[in-house]
Amino acid sequence: MVLALIIALPFIGVILPIFTERLGRLTCALTTALGPLLALVLLLGERGRVFAGETLVFNQPWLSELGFNLSLRLDGLGFLFALLILGIGLLVILYAHYYLSTREAAGRFYAFLLLFMGAMLGVVLAENLLLMMVFWELTSLSSFLLIGFWSHRSDARKGARMSLVITGGGGLALLAGILLIGHIVGSFELTDVLASGELIRAHALYPLALILVLLGVFTKSAQFPFHFWLPQAMAAPTPVSAYLHSATMVKAGVFLLARLYPALADSDWWFYLVSLTGLTTLLVGAILALFQNDLKGLLAYSTISHLGLITLLFGLDSPLSNVAAVFHIINHATFKASLFMAAGIIDHETGTRDMRRINGLWRYMPHTAVLAMVASLAMAGVPLLNGFLSKEMFFGETLQQSLYGSFNWMVPALAVLASVFSVAYSLRFVHDVFFNGAPIDVPKYPPHEPPRYMKIPVEILVLLCLLVGMLPAYTVAPLLASAASASLNGVLPAYSLAIWHGFNVPLGMSFIALLGGILVYVFRKPLFAWYADMPELDAKLIFDRAMVRLVEGAKWLTGHLENGSLQRYLTWMLSMALLMAVIALHPLVALRGTLALTPLDGFTVLGLVILGFSAVMTAAFHRRRLVALMILGVVGLMVALAFARYSAPDLALTQLSVEVVSIILLILGLFFMPDVTPSESGSLRRLRDLLLAGGVGILVAMLAFAVMTRPYDTIAGFFLENSLSGGGGTNVVNVILVDFRGFDTLGEITVLAIAAVGIYGLLQGLYLPHQERDYAGRLWSTDSHPMILDNLSRAILPLALLVSVFIFLRGHNLPGGGFIAGLVTAVALALQYISHGVIWTQARQPISYHLLAGLGILTAGLTGLGSWFFGYPFLTSAFGHPQIPLIGEVELATALLFDLGVYLTVVGSTLLILSNIGHVSQADCEEVL
Repeated sequence: MVLALIIALPFIGVILPIFTERLGRLTCALTTALGPLLALVLLLGERGRVFAGETLVFNQPWLSELGFNLSLRLDGLGFLFALLILGIGLLVILYAHYYLSTREAAGRFYAFLLLFMGAMLGVVLAENLLLMMVFWELTSLSSFLLIGFWSHRSDARKGARMSLVITGGGGLALLAGILLIGHIVGSFELTDVLASGELIRAHALYPLALILVLLGVFTKSAQFPFHFWLPQAMAAPTPVSAYLHSATMVKAGVFLLARLYPALADSDWWFYLVSLTGLTTLLVGAILALFQNDLKGLLAYSTISHLGLITLLFGLDSPLSNVAAVFHIINHATFKASLFMAAGIIDHETGTRDMRRINGLWRYMPHTAVLAMVASLAMAGVPLLNGFLSKEMFFGETLQQSLYGSFNWMVPALAVLASVFSVAYSLRFVHDVFFNGAPIDVPKYPPHEPPRYMKIPVEILVLLCLLVGMLPAYTVAPLLASAASASLNGVLPAYSLAIWHGFNVPLGMSFIALLGGILVYVFRKPLFAWYADMPELDAKLIFDRAMVRLVEGAKWLTGHLENGSLQRYLTWMLSMALLMAVIALHPLVALRGTLALTPLDGFTVLGLVILGFSAVMTAAFHRRRLVALMILGVVGLMVALAFARYSAPDLALTQLSVEVVSIILLILGLFFMPDVTPSESGSLRRLRDLLLAGGVGILVAMLAFAVMTRPYDTIAGFFLENSLSGGGGTNVVNVILVDFRGFDTLGEITVLAIAAVGIYGLLQGLYLPHQERDYAGRLWSTDSHPMILDNLSRAILPLALLVSVFIFLRGHNLPGGGFIAGLVTAVALALQYISHGVIWTQARQPISYHLLAGLGILTAGLTGLGSWFFGYPFLTSAFGHPQIPLIGEVELATALLFDLGVYLTVVGSTLLILSNIGHVSQADCEEVL
């Protein structure tokens, strides 16, 4: 439960900042930090067990048949990322308190931040891959809200949209890859997946599954060629950039590489795809970072480059490269988050991020300058700072790969080249911002140090850069060992975190990079001139044009397919049905199978003839709406009788109840429409419709005939055998609805309630004048509520409610149940509206139908949740036969509570629709229904 609470605390805290904002900004920030702080305490409380190599697993069965369980996992890797998410998240909350202006909605910002924090914790602590995907998509949605927080700015809106499109598309690919992995392994639990690496790699679907997973990884972690969305997301407030784009969201992709490493790595496919992508991203990001004039733009491209470095390390596919990748994840999070915060301070105090204007800030902001310079040098890989240690391990691993044959030298050479540019852009950050003359026309002059506590998060992160760089064995070693061991899912290789390893090739590569970076920066002017002469390639412009073309294409296609003609829509639908029926029947040698047909008696034949004739007459009289509706009622009645004839009383009752409610709804709708529909179709269209309807009817009948005359397996036997023993009821249909397929029923009543609320919203404010004459010009009766109907309805109501209760209570063992009982109750109450009018009825029924429908869904959902407290999957029912004095043995089943939820939802939703249709004819509502 501790793991679930760690994830839940940020979600629980989402609502607090919205309500506490009015109490003051400091109170808002403190209440925001409360949930993450408690979660961090709980996480650190498990440190001893995690560092000892133990994997904590929490498993709550949910949709076990689908492989979707609420399973959580805390090992070294999950601990590391959860620590980064919560630790840096708390620092960002403190930082944002001083960064956001008093005019901005701080409560909304903190709510979005906590939503994202909870989603990221779900990603890194999920044991079930399907559960992880839910949180993965939630990170995309919440980051969209954060990036577009300044919604008044066009660049923020476009950047948010771009990030959502790219990462959302990658998420769809990732979902497909995970489904393939689950298909190969037979489970979505990480414990099973990580233990099945050989099985996955030997499967024919492995390349496809790997490519799909890597698409999700590369889009999330801004790998080439999907890297362009990250710089555009820099339109977000700097606290968002410091949190999402350096420490958390973009790390989700490399986290997944680390998490699935034992299952997907150790193959040529993995090596070439991951290493080449990482190497390209490393080089492209490093080069482009040097030429950015926007301070956050430089940091964005440097983030892309370092993410490429981490990806390359995982792609090199050795145990030690895995350790180096995990180590650089830690180091990058600390120095990059501090740099983004420093950039935010500079922007906050000068009013601009243009490095051509913010020069010489050392004189005005010496404290901030020292912090930013230390973090920049850590990013450049200068000795005695944390970035140097992981980068030296990186250089060493580039020398060990051998799968590129005679081109093996290119990997370390390009790695050094990228590091040269890394040093150069780090120097540019330091020199151009804090030295290089004086500020040039900055909006806020003179600049000054920010509030004291705004620098505390930067100071903490910079201190970590120093401590890890100088005392790695005493600071980061246990965390690194635990996280790397969990990523490898095995024994760690031998490695050393010593500052000095003697004179060796990796050390030489580091000094070459440092010296080369200094030279590149010193002679940067020719490089900048070369870059300025290159043709401009604006990824945002290309993306915007692609989106415009996509929208235009969608409009063109929609215009041709959806022109507002219901006939065209039905033509397309029926044509496809006709085509599929032809395809299904084409391979058959003989249409009729070996099974004998069910014999027909005279009454059944008569019923079928009436049913068929009524259907034809409905089509023939479809322009006379009321006549067609009456004939349609005959069709519904005959269908109900057919269900009863073939031993389906539950379906017969349901059909009959639905038919009554539907007819009432249609009559209410027809009241506002002309009685006769004008003819709008020509002869050719009528011929087309006749041929299409006849062809579809004949072919579907042939398909049904071919299927029903052939042997087929059915699951009916399972339900018949287990209805009483497994569900505690003899009414198999009801047991299926409330037990075996209870989740389907929960979804169906939810859709019903949503539809009712949607109809209510559409009818709000709608007014249609009350018609005074019928289609023939005759006046409507002035007696809206006839006395006979009035008295009959009052007598019928208690009887109908009694029947409804009877049907409800017996539904688990005999035909009936919550759905049928709800419809009976709804019809009885609707009769009161018809006979007495809206105002009279609602005055005597002070019930909110919204509340009734919502209470029904809540009851059904809580019934399902109740099974969790006893260790059973969601919606597992229980039953027993207690002895009650003077009554004897009775059956009690939790399915009855679920059925009560169905009953309340049906009553509330049906009456919400019916009563509000009655409101639209005139203001006093008294002459309606």
